[in-house]
Amino acid sequence: MQNRDSLWMGLAELATGNRSRYLHPMTSSLHPSGFTKAQIDELLRLASQTAEHAYAPYSHFRVGAALLLTSGEIVCGCNVENASYRLTCCAEQTAIVSAVSQYGPQIKLRAVAIANLNQAASSPCGACRQTILEFATPDTWIFFPNADGTVAHSSIREILPFAFQL
Repeated sequence: MQNRDSLWMGLAELATGNRSRYLHPMTSSLHPSGFTKAQIDELLRLASQTAEHAYAPYSHFRVGAALLLTSGEIVCGCNVENASYRLTCCAEQTAIVSAVSQYGPQIKLRAVAIANLNQAASSPCGACRQTILEFATPDTWIFFPNADGTVAHSSIREILPFAFQL
């Protein structure tokens, strides 16, 4: 098992496009995205940890998101509800807004991991998919919980096939 420092280094290498040590025949430990299971698990752990900070007094559905930027930085966000549900902020959008405010509008996403504390399926909603796309690259992957507790995955193009783009 990799230690935490090598996980971070591996995530940063994948984010910045240095995939030379990952370019080998598919193994059971390497995801089609180029991430190892341990790296995906670390992003999901960060998303889950962030979900604990969610403000969800109405739905009690606490969600966290962890973004891996192409620069190698990781930025997290959680959902923040409002009595007027229309004004609720999703975890994915909160994380993206935070990333833009910290690193500028040129950020690009390498991966998005989503977790919730309700043991429920939780793919990004339509608005979040469109917001992810705004900062995505063709190599952006999204990892999120299935109803059966497994981790689902999708490239941005698969999860939003007929995207609105300028």
